[in-house]
Amino acid sequence: LWQEEIERTYVLEAEFASEDEAERKRVKALNSLGGFIFGLKTQLGDQEGLGEGHGSSSCILYDKKTILAALKGTTHWIDANVQSATADELEEKLSEVQAIVTPTTSKLYADGTGPQSHGPGEEDEKLTEDD
Repeated sequence: LWQEEIERTYVLEAEFASEDEAERKRVKALNSLGGFIFGLKTQLGDQEGLGEGHGSSSCILYDKKTILAALKGTTHWIDANVQSATADELEEKLSEVQAIVTPTTSKLYADGTGPQSHGPGEEDEKLTEDD
């Protein structure tokens, strides 16, 4: 009887490990999606990001409305599916919203309506060049 209990414990342990790994992946995917959404909301509210300080042409406003609609739809989807969505579904939703938002934000930044950004270390290089 003792050996049977040990074997059953190992089987349960393996089963729980699999479930734990699936939940870890799900939480990681949820955090990625939530972080992406939060970052965009922050940029839209930032005068130096994608916020109101960067033009009011109809094209730019349309682009911002596209981003806002994608964010709103994704936020509603998260609220409705936070408990039941799998890691794959969350990753798919992130890909969907990125496919909508990335071309729009890239265009805004390329047109000069987004903030002037520089890569890691570029600011430091500028500072040392001026010295």
